[in-house]
Amino acid sequence: MKQIDESIKQKVQELAKDGRLTCAEAVALANSQGVPPITVGRAADAAKVKIIACQLGCFGVNKGD
Repeated sequence: MKQIDESIKQKVQELAKDGRLTCAEAVALANSQGVPPITVGRAADAAKVKIIACQLGCFGVNKGD
């Protein structure tokens, strides 16, 4: 498993509302920190934060999320 960037994990926790972070917020965070989105995804997993409202429909868009 890849090492988790603790500073990104902390930012994910700060942005998350009720343990959730939208895909758009995750991508924006990745862009602002100059890291690939997968880095934010791994940090979210480590922080037990669910990524929701994925623009690709992978994480529950139109499924009641």
